[in-house]
Amino acid sequence: MKILTELLDLSDVKVISHSLHAEIGIILQTESKKSYSTCPKCGTISHKLHQNHRHIIKDLPFGEKSVYLEINRRQFKCEKCRKPFSEDLDFVRKKRTYTKRLAHQIIQEVLENDIHTIASKEIVTTEEIERMLKDASEELLDSKPLNLKRLGIDEIAVIKGKGNYCAVLVDLDTSKLLVILSDRTQDIIKKTLVGWGTEVLEQIEEVSIDLWKGYKTLVTELMPKAQVVADRFHVMVQINKELDTQRKQEKRNVEQLIKKAKTSSKKAEYEKTLAGINKSKYVLLKNESDLNEEQKTKLIQVKKVSSILKVMHEFKEKIRTIFNKTNNWYTEVFKLGIGTSIAKQYFPNSNNTVIRWFDEIIAYFDNRTNSGRVEGINNKLKLIKRSAYGFRNFENFRVRCLLSWHFNC
Repeated sequence: MKILTELLDLSDVKVISHSLHAEIGIILQTESKKSYSTCPKCGTISHKLHQNHRHIIKDLPFGEKSVYLEINRRQFKCEKCRKPFSEDLDFVRKKRTYTKRLAHQIIQEVLENDIHTIASKEIVTTEEIERMLKDASEELLDSKPLNLKRLGIDEIAVIKGKGNYCAVLVDLDTSKLLVILSDRTQDIIKKTLVGWGTEVLEQIEEVSIDLWKGYKTLVTELMPKAQVVADRFHVMVQINKELDTQRKQEKRNVEQLIKKAKTSSKKAEYEKTLAGINKSKYVLLKNESDLNEEQKTKLIQVKKVSSILKVMHEFKEKIRTIFNKTNNWYTEVFKLGIGTSIAKQYFPNSNNTVIRWFDEIIAYFDNRTNSGRVEGINNKLKLIKRSAYGFRNFENFRVRCLLSWHFNC
């Protein structure tokens, strides 16, 4: 029994008997080494046993054999409260049919696979796995972020193309997912932030957001000491969007000219222009420094046939260079004032956005805080979403996402 107790390796627990059943596995009868327990209400130590409650729980398997523990969750009577209470066993939660360490191992396996695959091993049921996940997630919900200085707020599409988004909150310094919510409304996000308490919110120094006023309003209201930083990637997304819109328009215009051409020479000229614009989306939107030789040749061809796309692409690259390489941002922004007319003419939406969010965009250059890590986390969430069949609803998806970052920390 001493060897089995050592192999079991549970604090203050000893094995008093064992049996082996061919169709079931190993059953170990255990008892606590302690002759007392502490009242959860008043904290009084009680030695007065009220009654025994024996039941079977699942534990980690031993090789190919399933292991079950027959435990005794005793009831003691508190001499101060005059009421009975059940002792707390640190290796198994109350009303659970498995040990905490088995739940820990099962969750690790689920995070690498899916519920159905793990349940098919017949160690635990699907319902037990979902309960394990819920228990673990509740522990996370009760916890608050520690030493949170830079917060990122973004969203991910629940179902692509359906307009349903969930909000994600990320610690930008640790790249850890803090919260994933079923929606991105101000009320839902506010409830979570308020739940963190002023002690957490007041220590946040920067919050990186996309260009949505709702996020900015929340930060201003709940985190007055924090600097709002407009995510540079979302600024570039808008600029690229207008550039691509113009590319499409240029292509349509040339196609119309081809249809209306009255001479073969004119038609040939327009077709040459169209050939230059065709298949140019990638070379126009990708960072010029990342283009290979073939793509650079295509970019030269595009610029040769379209002066508008040439001007817009060069302006886009100038903005990107400022974000990437500028140390003395004030000088560069001042120089860009010369190109204001270009921005107004070719990038009217982006120009208006920069004017509205100028302070928040400039704040990026203080510490170069951005949501790049948030986007990386979003990509991982998308992978989880695609592989997490077996989760019956958003809540189970949310739980898996949170545990993927927190469970092994």
